[in-house]
Formats: sequence, C-alpha cells, structure tokens
Amino acid sequence: MTSTLQPAHAIEEGRRPGRWLALSVLVLAVLLVAVDATVLGLATPYISEDLKPSGNQLLWIGDVYSFVIAGLLVSMGSLGDRIGRKRLLLVGATAFGLVSILNAYATTPELMILARALLGVAGATLMPATLALIRNLFHDPRERSLAIGIWGATASAGTAVGPVVGGFLLEHFWWGSVFLINLPVMVVLVLVGIKLLPESRNPAPGPWDLRSVVLSLVGMVGIVYGIKEAASHGFSWTALGTAALGAAALYGFVRRQLTLPVPLLDMRLFRDRGFSGAVLADLLTILGLSGVVFFLSQYLQLVQGRGPLEAGLAELPAAIGAVVAGLLAGAAARRYSVRAVVSGGLAAIGLALAALTVVDQSTGYPLLGSALLVVGVGAGLSFTVTSDVILASVPKEQAGAAAAVSETAYELGAALGIALLGSIVTGVYRNFQGPAGTPAAAHESLGGAVESAAGLPTHTGEALLTAAREAFTDGIALAAGAGAVVLLAASGAAWVLLRGQKLAGR
Repeated sequence: MTSTLQPAHAIEEGRRPGRWLALSVLVLAVLLVAVDATVLGLATPYISEDLKPSGNQLLWIGDVYSFVIAGLLVSMGSLGDRIGRKRLLLVGATAFGLVSILNAYATTPELMILARALLGVAGATLMPATLALIRNLFHDPRERSLAIGIWGATASAGTAVGPVVGGFLLEHFWWGSVFLINLPVMVVLVLVGIKLLPESRNPAPGPWDLRSVVLSLVGMVGIVYGIKEAASHGFSWTALGTAALGAAALYGFVRRQLTLPVPLLDMRLFRDRGFSGAVLADLLTILGLSGVVFFLSQYLQLVQGRGPLEAGLAELPAAIGAVVAGLLAGAAARRYSVRAVVSGGLAAIGLALAALTVVDQSTGYPLLGSALLVVGVGAGLSFTVTSDVILASVPKEQAGAAAAVSETAYELGAALGIALLGSIVTGVYRNFQGPAGTPAAAHESLGGAVESAAGLPTHTGEALLTAAREAFTDGIALAAGAGAVVLLAASGAAWVLLRGQKLAGR
C-alpha cells in the first residue's frame, strides 16, 4: 500500500486494520536501535581488551553515535516529511544493517569511532520516521497512546533482549558478533515494511534547506564536543572555541528557521508550553540516566565478576518495568494527569539513582535489581507520555519534525550524560593509587587495569585490581548522585511546565 495521507482520508486511514500490522514493522526498527545501544555496554570490556583504546577514545566509542544522531535528527525528520517517511525508514534500516558489519570488524579504535559515527547517520533516519508514521497511522487519540506505549515498550524490550542475546554471543563468539545481530532484524524490517507500511509525507513540504542542515549538524556536534572536552580535560581554548562555534551555528540555525517561508524546523512549536516541557523532560531524564547506565555493565562484569550473560540478565528488571509502565502510561495520564505521571516517573528515577550512591564492590543484587526496576517504571511512564504530548501538539504534516525534536532531546541528553557524568566516573577512576609499578594503561580504563593485572605478580595484580575497582565504584556512586539531582530537578520542572496539559481523548 502506497499513498500520501491527506486530511480528507484521516478517518478512513485511522480505521484500517492493517495499521496494527504496520506498527509491528515500526517497532522492529525501534528494536534494532535499542538492541544496538545496549550491546555496546556489554561489549565495551572486550573492545577495550582487543582494540586497546585510551580512556578518551573509549568515551568517543560510547558517545560519538549520539553526537552524530543528535546533529542529524532534525534534518532527517524534516527530510522524511518531504520525501516520504516510509522511504527514509527503509533506506535508513538498510544502511544501519550494512554499517553494523563495519562495527563488527573494526580493527582499531579510530575505525570503531568512525563506524559508530556512520551508524549514527543511519540511525538518525529511523526513530523520527517511526514516530511520525505512528502519528499518521493512528488518528484516534486513545489508539495513538496505546501505539506509542507499544513503541516505547518495544524499545525497552530491546534493552532486555540486547544484553541477554549479547551476553550469550560474548560468551561463545568474539565481540563483533553483537553487532551482527542487527542484520536479520534489518532484513525482516525491509522486506515486510515494503509490503505493509503506508507512505506518508507533507503534501506541501517546501525545499529541503541544505544550509540549515549544516548549521544544525555543526551546532549540535560543536556544543556537545566542547562540553565533553571541558568535562574530560578542563577548560581550554579548544573546548571553549568549539562550543562557541556550535552556539553560533545554532543561533544561525534558529534565525534562519524564523525567516524561511517553509523552515526545516518550525520554531513556533516551542511556544506550546506542553511541547517545550515534554522536550525538556526528555533531555534532562536521559542526561541523568545515561552516564550511569553506560558504566553499569562494566561494573557488573569487571567489578562484581559476572559473566556477560549474567550481567545482561541482571539488567532485566529495568526493561521489564519500562515495558509494563509504557503500556499503562497513557491510561494513567488520562486518569490522573500528564504532569503527575511525568513528574512522578522522573522523581522515581531520581530516587533510584540516589540509592545507587551507596554501591560498593560487594553490593548485593537486591539493591541493584530494585533500583533498576524503579528506573524502568519511571522511564516507561515518563517517555511514553512525553512522546504522546509532543506528537499530539503538532499537525500530522509536521509529525516528522516534531518526532525529530523528541529524539534529538533523547540523543543529546545521552551524549551530554555520557560526556558529563561519564567524565565524573573517568576522572575519579584515573586518580586511584595503585601499587608501585602500576602500568599507565591501568589508569586509562578498568578494562586496561584488568589486563595489566594479568601480567603482574599475583599479589601486585590483586592490589591493583582492588584499588582500580574501588575507584571505579566510587566514580559510579558520585555520578549516580549527580544524576539523581538532575532527575529530581527535571521532575520539578515537568510539574511546572506541564500544568494543565492533557492527552487528547480524555
């Protein structure tokens, strides 16, 4: 089925039973991205051992994907509005699968960073297209809330499937195999999507402004890079200059959007308090979470000595909580209020992160599992409702651009979280006092310390590992505290900004 959805056909399209089959294809794309994001954390110790990246390179491997995707999401969302969201989704999914092969067979840290960046280019096409297609497939507000809940629950399921499948692969194959699991999902998505997905686009999109695309990319990457460098190495002229260049580019981007007859991103969307509040909530939530979550898999494996499969299973409560909460979030927001559900979800995550400030090398799983479950429930409630608010705030012709703003907040928050909170972990870790003769590589990453300890006398190696693990755990605890502050502040901001906001169909 290939047709451009027009307002006159909205009711007819919204009632077609094939919309639920089409949704199943869209959630495959979400699954693709979610699985990739989670397996990287599990594979990081193995990548460190094989490619021997420096601490800074390891952070780049973790966050360059988010840098690139954050810079391109708005452009890709607008492109989908123009050329067709189905077309963009299928092209992006194909590229995502092919670039995953390059990730799997990277032989140097530099090649791995490049592969992750290219994956970000492909990934920037997927998430806005899926949300925009949902906006155009489901016109009944309650059905759309359920569809968004399923969309979000699938992303959470991917965070569960990724560690378990990835852990199994890491115990039986080399680390590159965790990226190859993208291929069968991509094949199914493309072949089935060609048949089931309807095409949709803005019937009067206007030209795609290349200057706006460049300004958006330079602005996002420049600001995030500058913050990352300042957090990792302190303020320098390079960091300040890059951030200033990024800020100037974003200023130029905003000015240009206000003067274009048909802008790449309609800045008037931000005049809606509900839209702005939902975007800010997403940004702060991911910022507070991502820096801690990125290092959690390393903690479970390299500090507590769990195997990759066991570490993956240990992270399941977060995904389970998010799946259940995501499916119930729309109904909860209608029964109570949008701001109560979003603020409550964010506060729950903040309190769970606060509980992680007491972790040490011997922390039992009941505390870890309970905290992860609460994090999952809070994230499922918040993200589902904010996504619904963002999509419902705009005409369906602008669904791609609105979805891109939502995903940009998510990815920018992830990049900033890994850069800022991740730098807290790295900064605390690098200052640990090891025994005499500790190799410099041991101070670069915990994976480097484990490898260095294997080549030292038993007593010296054990002393090195004890000091390194203690410093790494202290870093996680400090980052969790900073994340808790961010989440509780986000909860308060959401309570104010989402006042009076309601989901349609109440």
